[in-house]
Amino acid sequence: MTGKAIRFEKKTKTLGQRWFDLYAFRVGGPDSRKVAVLFSNITARKNTEQVLSEKARLLDLSHDAILVSDVQGCIRYWNHGAEELYGWSRKEALEKISHQLLHTEYLTPLKQLTEELHRTGRWIGELVHQTRDGRRVNVLVRKTLDRGRQGHPASVLETITDITARKQAEEAEHRIEVLAASNRNLHGEIMRRQALEESLRESEAHQTRLLEESRRMQEKLRQLSRQMLTMQEEERKLISRELHDVIAQTLTGINLQLAALKGQGRPSTKGLDHKIAETQLLVEESVELVHQFARDLRPPVLDDLGLLPALHAFMKRFATRTGIHASLKAVDNFKELDTAHCTVLFRVAQEALSNVARHAQASRVEVSLQESPGRICMRITDDGKSFEVDRDCKAGGGKRLGLLGMRERLEMVDGCFAIESTVGKGTTVIAHIPTGKNSTRARKPQSAEAKT
Repeated sequence: MTGKAIRFEKKTKTLGQRWFDLYAFRVGGPDSRKVAVLFSNITARKNTEQVLSEKARLLDLSHDAILVSDVQGCIRYWNHGAEELYGWSRKEALEKISHQLLHTEYLTPLKQLTEELHRTGRWIGELVHQTRDGRRVNVLVRKTLDRGRQGHPASVLETITDITARKQAEEAEHRIEVLAASNRNLHGEIMRRQALEESLRESEAHQTRLLEESRRMQEKLRQLSRQMLTMQEEERKLISRELHDVIAQTLTGINLQLAALKGQGRPSTKGLDHKIAETQLLVEESVELVHQFARDLRPPVLDDLGLLPALHAFMKRFATRTGIHASLKAVDNFKELDTAHCTVLFRVAQEALSNVARHAQASRVEVSLQESPGRICMRITDDGKSFEVDRDCKAGGGKRLGLLGMRERLEMVDGCFAIESTVGKGTTVIAHIPTGKNSTRARKPQSAEAKT
């Protein structure tokens, strides 16, 4: 014998299959051969352990993870389902703090969870755990609180079901619902936009029709304006000829008759001679006024000799009447321009010079005519005060009507019109009109001036 105490458990057949705990130890000194043996009946405990072992075996058959922990969270039991779900073996998991091992994420505050568990003895809810390989799993946990004989909390049984697949399916279904709602909203938005586009197309078509109608009306107005200008020019021509050929000749005839009457008078008719002389003077003034009206309405020289002589004569009278130094510079020979083109250029120059006299406060004005391939350019430049072209063109009044008249006349012959006005440099009116193929020959420049 070694002298050391020994302890073992023994099941006896003779005593009805009972379990005993035997504890043997030496009694007396080291040389004593006496041995004392203590027997304890542990049959009830062994039966309980057997029942618990059987229950544990049955719990291992569960597909759910089952664990038991004390009130401090230290794991006391870890079944096979927990091993499969989390990856830790029973040996690795026992004695670990459950929420630390599993990195528990509480969807419900821990304090609220604990209070409910101690108040009702159970708690059911969802948590998020982390497995040994780092995966996050959604789990449904059923906690049951076990109380001891005195009613104090002793342990917590947790049954854990993996609901990760279900949660993923729910999330996928939610995403599908969200996408379906988005698709419905998108379809509604597409329909709304299509309706809006259709409305815009109809509105655009309506606007196009209105614009086209407006253009047709403008073109009709433009044609009417051109017809009126043409008729006005013809009327001026007729009135001018009537004044010159009929009324002026009649007045001249009256004056000749008065002169003859004066020559046949007697010495005693001095008073009558004086009256006749005054009448002759009035007749001569009337003749001059008639000629002036005729020239203003339609200068005969424009029809008889062409544009340059007509401009020269008009600018000479303009300089005499206004005191503004006026000069004309032009290329030689404008005979190839037809009457319509000559009339347009003359009327533009006439209106421009009238504006200079009325508004510019200028001391000099120059009219120049230049020819380039396919067109003739006329520029009327003064050294008077400038003006805001856009503002005056949009404003009302006679000045705007005069500018519009010049533009309209030029458009009648497919010409174009522009105005340049700069502070300190005066104003330039520019008129371009197209010419025929045979109007592109080079011509010698010629300068003509009409001075006061």
